Amino acid sequence: MPRVSVKWLFLFLITSSLSFSAVLSTVSKKAYIVQMDKSEMPESFSNHLEWYSSTIKSVASQLQEEANGEDEERIIYSYETAFHGVAALLSEEEAERLEEEHGVVAVFPETVYQLHTTRSPVFLGLEPADSTSVWSEKLSDNDVIVGVLDTGIWPESESFNDTGFTSVPAHWKGACETGRAFTRNHCNKKIVGARVFYRGYESASGKINEKDEYKSPRDQDGHGTHTAATVAGSPVRHANLLGYAAGTARGMAPGARIAAYKVCWVGGCFSSDILSAVDRAVADGVNVLSISLGGGVSSYYRDSLAIATFGAMEMGVFVSCSAGNGGPDPISLTNVSPWITTVGASTMDRDFPAVVNLGTGKSITGVSLYKGRRNLFTKKQYPLVYTGSNSSNPDPNSLCLEGTLDPHTVAGKIVICDRGISPRVQKGQVVKDAGGVGLILTNTAANGEELVADSHLLPAVAVGETTGKLIKRYALTKPNATATLGFLGTRLGIRPSPVVAAFSSRGPNFLSLEILKPDVVAPGVNILAAWSGDMGPSSLPTDHRKVRFNILSGTSMSCPHVSGIAALLKARHPDWSPAAIRSALMTTAYVHDNTRNPLRDASTGQPSTPYDHGAGHINPLKALDPGLIYDIGPQDYFEFLCKQKLTPIQLKVFGKSKRSCRHTLASGGDLNYPAISAVFPDKASVTTLTLHRTVTNVGPPMSKYHVAVSQFKGVAVKIEPAVLNFTSKHQKLSYKITLTTKSRQSSPEFGSLIWKDGVHKVRSPVAITWLPPL
Repeated sequence: MPRVSVKWLFLFLITSSLSFSAVLSTVSKKAYIVQMDKSEMPESFSNHLEWYSSTIKSVASQLQEEANGEDEERIIYSYETAFHGVAALLSEEEAERLEEEHGVVAVFPETVYQLHTTRSPVFLGLEPADSTSVWSEKLSDNDVIVGVLDTGIWPESESFNDTGFTSVPAHWKGACETGRAFTRNHCNKKIVGARVFYRGYESASGKINEKDEYKSPRDQDGHGTHTAATVAGSPVRHANLLGYAAGTARGMAPGARIAAYKVCWVGGCFSSDILSAVDRAVADGVNVLSISLGGGVSSYYRDSLAIATFGAMEMGVFVSCSAGNGGPDPISLTNVSPWITTVGASTMDRDFPAVVNLGTGKSITGVSLYKGRRNLFTKKQYPLVYTGSNSSNPDPNSLCLEGTLDPHTVAGKIVICDRGISPRVQKGQVVKDAGGVGLILTNTAANGEELVADSHLLPAVAVGETTGKLIKRYALTKPNATATLGFLGTRLGIRPSPVVAAFSSRGPNFLSLEILKPDVVAPGVNILAAWSGDMGPSSLPTDHRKVRFNILSGTSMSCPHVSGIAALLKARHPDWSPAAIRSALMTTAYVHDNTRNPLRDASTGQPSTPYDHGAGHINPLKALDPGLIYDIGPQDYFEFLCKQKLTPIQLKVFGKSKRSCRHTLASGGDLNYPAISAVFPDKASVTTLTLHRTVTNVGPPMSKYHVAVSQFKGVAVKIEPAVLNFTSKHQKLSYKITLTTKSRQSSPEFGSLIWKDGVHKVRSPVAITWLPPL
């Protein structure tokens, strides 16, 4: 990724707004999330909901009370497990007054989140289901349940077949909610629960049109079905998309159970609905939460998802979230709370090559998932047209936006379109509608050489920025330029791989520089998984093709890979905390590709950094036996928050169990995180930093680890002790990291700290930042 200027980063820290934008509504009342201190309930109330209702009623504007009992209609959700309080319809004035009421901890405006929208089990080293691998053993005895917050589920997919599963786990308290086209029979021993959350969405957007959307757990969009199948899909032989990526499709944890929580609708995913789903899922008994969606970044105490997932973590639930698709821009991450595992996206060693054969005889390789009746003759050349003004920079005419193509100019021709603004597949629809016979989709500087394959509605090939410029220059300078397109199917063994996806959101984590994010990267480009029967593979309304599987890209796809691996680790190590599972994933991740070179960034072709790939690419087999783990408990996270300059009132949103600051951390950087981020302050007089870590032995009782640490230009690093001698399993030993400045650097430095015992390599990424003097 481009090097981040520390001075610019510091100004960004000072000037950035840390708040979500509230959802606008044309009515005077809108949904607010009201957090309550459960312990403050007066004795005069018989239950908490009665107290919450009375509190809402006490601030209700007299002018807006239309009838008795209106206060009861104000409450659209009550939260009881991961979060305490309600979601209620309030005016802005009422919300302000409510913040002053007894027992009210905080009031949050409704906010909107968006979705971050096979080969991967083999690529990750998870062996075929008929092998003797530990990963292929039936996990049903372990009763691991993954809650997927998304667009619902398509229960008829073979990926959710429950053949061979034992009865639903005894600890499961969830339900199978019914509605249009979804009955109790659609749940089984695989889909153990399905719920729907729409009250916040309807409060902002009006009643759902049940002719257009399923007001039930059924997935019309396909995204939720795809993510659920990636997490825990049962093996399905002969899976493919229009012949591409043919093989056996299986989820990361095929023996785990799925609980679907539908929180996303045509108009987005609303925070009150998401919060209710997290709260309900924890009460239902999920072990893992997979959340492939995100919004902006807000202060910890103003982020309702951060607060809810803190509550889930307190109950022992592992939470995996997508990092976002804002790359390659720096500081584009979402879901950065340290108790959330933040997942970026990378490629696999499988691709879908296609070729552009120019009239000059030159052949250029790209990618495509096109398969349809409209085919081009490979031996015939077709006129080629580019409506942009120059080959280097896209302009409004070159983006193939709706209504911008003149049929007289493009009819019967292959059209070159620049990537950007509109969805890639929609550009193909625009070309088709204007009479074009084919599409060449060219990357711009924002995407570099990263190639993402799409299931276009007409013959189409995506090419990188460099070759795209060459094709555009040819079309602009030769009046009779021609080309044809060819499609080569599926290829395996692509090198180099993995590569960090250009779209994957990047660090640094400007909310807390001491917490290095993302945590890891996982497969998120061209992922095959189950699909909705109601949506064509391009997701365009004009696409009437029906497919059982689809290929998608996004951190939405990488997140469920980690959720599924977390389920496997939880099954093998039921006593591990969420932090222990993440530690195992991070410290065993790898940072070299299949050519044995450092991981690369698709947007630049240069080596990626921990701001791009975090600790590295997940390695499930190694994570099974990490040797050492960096464990973190709920109070440790709270102590981290105590170092984030939050007021006692702001801290209270995380203290539903009456937590208080014990001041056990010298700084936020002392949180026992598996990644190490040292931040030298803007005072040049501070030349030494000391950080502390504690590791827990989960390997052989008698173990001896030696440390190895990278060399840095700007600092000398000393580790004390340099040897850790363990004499028992679960024994904890601490070490100290002292960093002494040799010369302050203008850009961050990166390296690693590795503990080795001859069998295990427990690796932590290291980032060192010097904030410039004011």
